Amino acid sequence: MPSGPLLAVDIGNTSTVLGLTDEGLELRQTWRIRTNRDLLPDDLALMIRGLLDLAGNAPRPAFAVLSSVAPPVGQNLQLALEKYFGIHAFDVSAESLPDVRVHLDEPRAIGADRLANLFGAERYLGQHEYAIVVDFGTSTNFDVIGRGRQFLGGVLATGAQVSADALFARAAKLPRVNLSAPERALGRNTVEALQSGLVFGYAEMVDGMLRRLRAELPGPAVSVATGGFSRTIEGICREIDVFDDTLTLRGLVELWSSRPAADLPSPLPAARRG
Repeated sequence: MPSGPLLAVDIGNTSTVLGLTDEGLELRQTWRIRTNRDLLPDDLALMIRGLLDLAGNAPRPAFAVLSSVAPPVGQNLQLALEKYFGIHAFDVSAESLPDVRVHLDEPRAIGADRLANLFGAERYLGQHEYAIVVDFGTSTNFDVIGRGRQFLGGVLATGAQVSADALFARAAKLPRVNLSAPERALGRNTVEALQSGLVFGYAEMVDGMLRRLRAELPGPAVSVATGGFSRTIEGICREIDVFDDTLTLRGLVELWSSRPAADLPSPLPAARRG
């Protein structure tokens, strides 16, 4: 495996999360920005340069690994890394991970972020044969993972913020509220009632789905939550065992470090470095 700082990038429909490691592949800096499909490669190069400058004396990346579910942002970011940083990013897909078994009718249709989560969840398997990753994003994904890097399937549900936005759009008289838990489930006013339904109600959906998935598996499963909304329901969901904000980024790092050196792209010698 080549040595040097690694830039890990997870491009989602709403947010893009970036992480920079040191030469030992330990995450040292993380950033979360809004995903903007209108940005061109030069715009994205300026964004990356700005984030690195904000990090002060952080090392410049020598390699990059990328997962994206928001075209054309992934392609444009690859172009930016090649042109300005001399980096050919490793693009995560089912085809680029021959050691992963995807038990789907169409394995190529699996999202790159779900593959990254598979690698991130491996450390939590312990004595369990299965893990269920609950990734709270634009959608809430339940990813069922089996030992031996097997992706068994999952569930896609509407994200909490998307559900809230749909409710506010269809009911004009309802006030927009923050997605935070009220003191009790029984609301005494409209704001508390909305927060109860949107937070406690959503948590119950998550708990119920985890119970249902566990009942369908032949052995016990550890559950791991990640994504922006996960901290809101920490302590509320009873079926989640672990909360890990950096699961996807760490998964990208683990994924990259587990590749044979021959499978990893090398720096582009003709390109300029940022």
